[in-house]
Amino acid sequence: MQAKLPSLRRPFPCESADCRREEIQGTAQFLFPFPYQDRHARCLVIDELDFAMPTGIISIGSHVPDHVVGNDKIAEWTGVSEEWIHERTGILERRYARTGTATSDLAVHAVRQVFSEREGAAELTDALILATCTPDVPQPATAAIVQGKLGLRVMPAFDVNAVCSGFLYGMALADGLRSASSDTDHVLVVGADMFSTIMDRTDRSTVSLFGDGAGAVLLGPVPEGYGLLAMRMISDGALHHLVGVPAGGTALPLDGAALQSGQHFLKMDGRAIRQYVQTTLPKVVGQVLDDAGLSLGGIDRFIFHQANARLLESFADMTGIDRKRMPLTAPRLGNTAGASIPVTLCAADRDRPLERGENLLLASIGGGMNAAAALVRWY
Repeated sequence: MQAKLPSLRRPFPCESADCRREEIQGTAQFLFPFPYQDRHARCLVIDELDFAMPTGIISIGSHVPDHVVGNDKIAEWTGVSEEWIHERTGILERRYARTGTATSDLAVHAVRQVFSEREGAAELTDALILATCTPDVPQPATAAIVQGKLGLRVMPAFDVNAVCSGFLYGMALADGLRSASSDTDHVLVVGADMFSTIMDRTDRSTVSLFGDGAGAVLLGPVPEGYGLLAMRMISDGALHHLVGVPAGGTALPLDGAALQSGQHFLKMDGRAIRQYVQTTLPKVVGQVLDDAGLSLGGIDRFIFHQANARLLESFADMTGIDRKRMPLTAPRLGNTAGASIPVTLCAADRDRPLERGENLLLASIGGGMNAAAALVRWY
């Protein structure tokens, strides 16, 4: 990823005749006339190569509600058998938040675990990015609500909505913030969703898949050779109609007619989405591997968005990924959308603690349609 430009503290000599050297607040700097010209390039390659350290994961945390919704309940709602659900999805149960819980509440629990894992993490945090497509309210950003509930100091706090790919999009934004701002070193990235609130409980194709949850990571500086090695993101807006909630925005207000027709519930074309996953996931995974100069054999663990356990198993078999290197949370938690990747990362770490130098490949498919992949070397 791109590093910050070095600060203008100890400049190299510039050979340009019209470049003058001045002392500003006791610091030697070069000033040059505009327009900027290439002959002054050495003026910008300055300092003692004081580049920002790479972005890595410093601390992790997750939270899922304690209320378990098993396939027996889904079968009761939809009229299909428990066997039908498990055979097609690989999911046995999922978690639903209790009445009165908001997405921000799940996020706060996950962040508090992040803070408990690393002393002083709250004070280190310079920005907060929350990935969600089920916000507390249309506005303000749920990130600001989380910031308030946690009592964090004044800092940038905003939401990103890339549906199930939101967490990885958030990581990319966090890396960009660290590169762009000299006073942003640590960024909290949270994925949190409550799909139980947008489920038509008679629709077997959706209600059998989704659960609620939140996961979070604190991103910060790690030594060269570790952290975020490569990242890819794509979106194909021509396919935006394949999955979404039709009502509740400016295109279709959430009025009585929309409620009566169930337009406030999630709708999706499962067959078309499966085809998109089968063609796009291998592409974005291959691209990020190429960018990092690695092969599938060089990846220690694959932390995938848990769209559907059967779909992931099929992808692993198709690409030759050893299933033992692909932890699954879908069987017990379902598809937790934007929370899925950090929740699965935490589960993998609990099962077998992550070790320094492990290569992790994170990948997701989200509504839009979009996809994202990141290669992280654990520190």
